[in-house]
Amino acid sequence: MRSIFGPFFKDLALSFSVFFLIIFSVAILNSLDKSPFPLYFVYIFLALGAFWFFSQINFDIVSLFSKHFYIASIILLLSTLIIGRVTRGTFRWIPIGPFSLQPAEIVRPLLLVFFANYLTKGTLNTQKAFKSVGLLAIPVILILVQPSLGVSVLTMVGFFGVLIASKFDKKHLLALGAGVIVLLPIFWTVLAPYQKQRILTFLTPAEDPLGAGYNSLQSTIAVGSGKIFGTGLGKGIQTQLAFLPEKQTDFIFAATAEELGMIGAGLVLLVTFVILFRLTAFLEKAVSPAARAYISGFFLIYLVQIFVHVGMNMGMLPITGLPFPLLSAGGSSLLATMTGLGIALGAYKR
Repeated sequence: MRSIFGPFFKDLALSFSVFFLIIFSVAILNSLDKSPFPLYFVYIFLALGAFWFFSQINFDIVSLFSKHFYIASIILLLSTLIIGRVTRGTFRWIPIGPFSLQPAEIVRPLLLVFFANYLTKGTLNTQKAFKSVGLLAIPVILILVQPSLGVSVLTMVGFFGVLIASKFDKKHLLALGAGVIVLLPIFWTVLAPYQKQRILTFLTPAEDPLGAGYNSLQSTIAVGSGKIFGTGLGKGIQTQLAFLPEKQTDFIFAATAEELGMIGAGLVLLVTFVILFRLTAFLEKAVSPAARAYISGFFLIYLVQIFVHVGMNMGMLPITGLPFPLLSAGGSSLLATMTGLGIALGAYKR
């Protein structure tokens, strides 16, 4: 029995924190809207299976398939644009019977494995660095045209995390930063109109309280109305009366803060901090340089995703549509996160 559940015992703090957030997520989502259930339990089962499967495989073995992962990622992203379902003017999901798959989420850990193996294998010179940027641009552009700004940014963040863990002259980061600044105007031109509006409205949401600034204002009100102990599960005014949009995904932290107060929201952040802390411990005992680079990239993605989600829920950052890992509803996001954590556990030498 212990051999079957061995991966879960490999790091009890991480496993306990992951299971706690999933159970907590089921409780809060059930109070907000019961419609995702029981289908969402299938996603949870698949995510736990992916976590168990990848945590049993040494990262060096996973790295052998890094090129296959990259090719599969490009095919999945292209398939989204060809056979993807149109939802609110976007091509992000591929319908599979009663389920839907968001390839942009699924490919994130796969791309991390590829770049971790590619950047740490051999000497990382200027030519190889520019080539890696070109390889990164292909999936990022395919994600941007869907459009999915948040996921494309996370993909680039993960690449940066892998890069800083690789052995190369860190002075090149200055050149890379200068290149990013130069490309910002081009990046702005490819944004969808609603994405530009979100950024412009961020500084002054009160100027359009019923339009572009509505989401930010309502989430801020929800967070503040919860106070210390919250209104109780199923009793939040903002959440239950539908003032708060996308309460199960983009604004799950605000919904949690309203119904469970500062205590509940603080507990979620505390458990999330444990996960991040364990990932930093994995960095010190990674099985190989490529494994260390992967963990670095995954850690940075996880950290930025939490920071942005909580920031936009509290009106401190522009609305980007990033879910809270393991807490927000979203089968693809849950599956990608659990796969990434499983690979990170397999990259850790206990």
